[in-house]
Amino acid sequence: MKYWRIKFINCALLLLSGSIITSCSKAEYRMIDGFTQGTTYHIAHSDDIGVALDSLVETILRDVDFSLSVYNKESLITQINNGEDITIDTLFRNVFNRSYEIYKLSGGLFDVSAAPLFNIWGFGFKNKMTITQERVDSALQLTGMDKIAIVNSNVIKTIPNVTLNFNAIAQGYTADVIASEFEKLGIKNYLIEVGGEIFCKGANPKGKKWSVGIDRPVDGNMIQGEDLQDILLLSGGGLATSGNYRKFYEEDGQKYSHTINPLTGYPAKESILSATVTAPDAMTADAYATWFMVAGIEKAIKIIESDPTIEGYLVYSQGETIKVYKSSGIIIR
Repeated sequence: MKYWRIKFINCALLLLSGSIITSCSKAEYRMIDGFTQGTTYHIAHSDDIGVALDSLVETILRDVDFSLSVYNKESLITQINNGEDITIDTLFRNVFNRSYEIYKLSGGLFDVSAAPLFNIWGFGFKNKMTITQERVDSALQLTGMDKIAIVNSNVIKTIPNVTLNFNAIAQGYTADVIASEFEKLGIKNYLIEVGGEIFCKGANPKGKKWSVGIDRPVDGNMIQGEDLQDILLLSGGGLATSGNYRKFYEEDGQKYSHTINPLTGYPAKESILSATVTAPDAMTADAYATWFMVAGIEKAIKIIESDPTIEGYLVYSQGETIKVYKSSGIIIR
């Protein structure tokens, strides 16, 4: 499960009859929020068409849930994981194809087929097992997107027990899908947050860039927005953050994070505490943030500085010191 790590911050807002009226501007904004994919969502948008969009959002979320959510026992991904021969939809195809592209680009460090590894370490749907090299090797045999493909509209596995989990990319994609529908309707200003992953456009109710708070990645900071590392300004595109400081356990004096290296089968021991990425779409930002947590600070910086389409804000440890890397396109409030 992902956690809502990011909080968007605007001028003072007053919730009134389903609309957000701001005292610092004449614009009228609406708020939509609720639960989906085992997490929460929050949407703010300018009321450009005078129609509530709650039902539209709920329909999109339901479609995504029945396609991509491993928490839904009737979803396409659950049926595929159970070995059923079923025709996929466009949502599944889009997420699978982008996941495979980033899997290849990352050299396997981003891998949506790594669920067996998360299970044995206790970060999946099963209780933690006693870790042995034999168990790790067995899980690695079921890991790798090279073992699964889409042929026409069906998923073909070279190993029957290979499974998929899109949690590291689906919530960003969900924000993108909602944004696409808002664009068709002519919504000029919006911020869509699903499970902490964001796509935004235009201005907030105050007429300024959207403000996104990045939580300080320290143990014990469990309440989103309570202790912020920084506040970033955005006016368009996707943003996602991944971190190790909320989901981990300690055993025999050793701290184990939920960031698993799909190549080794063991929790990553890199110095990055949290990785925030902006990209043209939230799906890419979501996947890259997860990838960077495994890749480590030097590799992540190299990727960010070689790709003009993405920006990064990385919090990392250097000995006992906490440091921040911020690429040139990141704007701090």
